[in-house]
Amino acid sequence: MKPLKVILVQPPIQDFYLTKKRTIPYGLAAIAACIKQKGFDVDILDALSTDKSKTIDYPEAFSYLEPFYGKKDISFFSLFHEFKHFGYSYEHIGTKIRAEKPFVVGISSLFTAYCSEAIKTAQTVKKFHPECKIVLGGHHPTIFPEKVLECRAVDYVLRGEGETCMAQLCEALRDGSALEQIPGIAFKKKTAVHISPPSWIPDFDGLPLPCFELINHNFYQRKNRGSISVVSSRGCPMQCSYCSVSATSSHAPFRQRKVEDVIKEIKMQTRNHDIGFIDFEDENLCLDKQWFVRLFSQINPLVEGKNIELRAMNGLFPPAVDEEIVSLMKTAGFKALNLSLGSTSKAQLKKFKRRDVRASFETALVLAQKYGLECVSYIIAAAPGQTAASSLEDLLYLAQKRTLIGLSIYYPAPGSLDYQVCQDNKILPKSFALMRSTALPFNDTTSRLQAVTLLRLSRIINFMKHLVDTTGSIPEPKAFSQEKIPLSSDRLSLSKELLQWFLEDGKIRGVSSIGEIYTHYTDKTLTLECIERIKTIEITGVK
Repeated sequence: MKPLKVILVQPPIQDFYLTKKRTIPYGLAAIAACIKQKGFDVDILDALSTDKSKTIDYPEAFSYLEPFYGKKDISFFSLFHEFKHFGYSYEHIGTKIRAEKPFVVGISSLFTAYCSEAIKTAQTVKKFHPECKIVLGGHHPTIFPEKVLECRAVDYVLRGEGETCMAQLCEALRDGSALEQIPGIAFKKKTAVHISPPSWIPDFDGLPLPCFELINHNFYQRKNRGSISVVSSRGCPMQCSYCSVSATSSHAPFRQRKVEDVIKEIKMQTRNHDIGFIDFEDENLCLDKQWFVRLFSQINPLVEGKNIELRAMNGLFPPAVDEEIVSLMKTAGFKALNLSLGSTSKAQLKKFKRRDVRASFETALVLAQKYGLECVSYIIAAAPGQTAASSLEDLLYLAQKRTLIGLSIYYPAPGSLDYQVCQDNKILPKSFALMRSTALPFNDTTSRLQAVTLLRLSRIINFMKHLVDTTGSIPEPKAFSQEKIPLSSDRLSLSKELLQWFLEDGKIRGVSSIGEIYTHYTDKTLTLECIERIKTIEITGVK
């Protein structure tokens, strides 16, 4: 008898930009492996594994952003401009599902900001293939099961980690057995909603390796070579108030996989594909030094001579970074350290429930320079109660360090301590869709205008760092002198000219696609303060 078909879907998303190396459907591949182990025929429909994108109108809830992002800029100081639908159309997804006729469709809904795309995917699938059962899983349904079940197209929600419970649900639907016993399940009954607590996997022994063969490796390439994600641990023991994965959230505790299992996974991936990039998606890759040393002592022989770049893009906790760790990372193929700083403000760090890690952060920068690694350092701006002045201090502090600046605009993460505080204080954004950095969700002690100005200033400082590295100096200020730039001008030259004008009068300008020069909507008090402070410090390059 032919096995029943299950399809797992990664929905399209709508936003200003998409970083495709961060959208590899690793979690769906892990769930697929457990379902397959139960005898089902499984496939992944990854709606993001295409270069198709379509510019769409700003959704009504986003209309206030048009003054901040409303004009295209071809300079190095550009932010966002067009709002896009990334991935296949909903109709394409529905047509594919109807052709395959699965009896269960599982839809990933990881981020609350994109929950409407997951819901619309469910509605489309139900329209094209009404006979199937639709399951939504991921962080958003874990936190808001009742809200998700308000959608008639959604039959079941799975809360927590989905590998084992999704496989159990498929078995129960096939065999007609009771659903209440399935860990993490939520579903509608005649007069009520049954909601189980989230299901967390206590340890990962016995779990099969993800079904990587179901991932479209041709799409997830970088420099014409394959890219893969690895998740070697889950959860986080930190207390950070803004994070939905922290120990103070409703998320699972911190757990690490066996080193042998991670090595087995990487071996399989590098044996079957020409891999050029590996991203460790852990929240805390090197927090347990003993485990890290065991892991990378075995990774290094696997990648030796293969010119594979490794990255830990979620960021490393600076106090956990020492010389032995940096040395192992360099040998393995890391070219940069992504470091989590948060803020330099003691008052803000107290609100974030984070330690002041500047001393260990600066040590990590020294070690990175010693081993020839670049650095990207992450700070948060525009949180409720956080001032633009303190964020400017963060930018100026990093301007003097051998690192690029990664500025993240704060958004309330459902499940975090901060989300509850925002909810209690009735300051949450009006829509789930606005819970993302690009939406500049708060207009509080840091205004939206100040937030977008800080973003542009971080771009300007990073460009100045680039000039220090490539030319050894930053050009002198000069008065604004023209309304248009010939399109033959290269991007570097025109950006240098924009920088000189900015250093003279504090106006952040952009260049349209026809060479027209215009002024971005920014907070001039903040830009002028930045210029005055830049005169008193030495901008440091990255190399």
